[in-house]
Amino acid sequence: MNILTREATRRLSSASETAGTATDVLFHAVGECALGKVLVARSAKGVCAVLLDHDATELEADLVKRFPKATLVSNEAMVRNDLAKIARFVDTPSEGLDLALDMRGTPLQRRVWQIIRSIPTGQTRSYMQLARLINCAYPLVSARVVANACAANPIALAIPCHRVMLAGYRWGLMRKRELLEKEAAA
Repeated sequence: MNILTREATRRLSSASETAGTATDVLFHAVGECALGKVLVARSAKGVCAVLLDHDATELEADLVKRFPKATLVSNEAMVRNDLAKIARFVDTPSEGLDLALDMRGTPLQRRVWQIIRSIPTGQTRSYMQLARLINCAYPLVSARVVANACAANPIALAIPCHRVMLAGYRWGLMRKRELLEKEAAA
């Protein structure tokens, strides 16, 4: 076999291996809720993004930034039920939010997000309280980890970072205040 033939064979086998690999396809759509516009994206595993804003174009640009290697398919039918659950949750948080999630992040971020998900509706925790659950020996370092994980959270509401108390909130302080007031009233 000459060099040209070997190279052609390598390329063909490489192409067929690539063709056989699963592509990360995310179905998404933008809907409305009491907090403004909400974009939901889901993979075959579950919801991987719930993004909040007042501008659908901004939401879609944020999705592209967060999932640059995914194939994004706008398809309202695929996320209709998720959008409805989110809108109901925003209106009546006491009913909870039951979504299958596809949490994408580092192992440490996913650990923080699991801890945040355990905060009951209507209650809040500080960064330091959560940090102590992660690492009792170094809570100051861990508080920074919690803050970074909250800032990176792509699944608003289902990973309720609004229940973690400090000055900011990725989706806006007015939204945070409104969510906490609704949860406290429930």
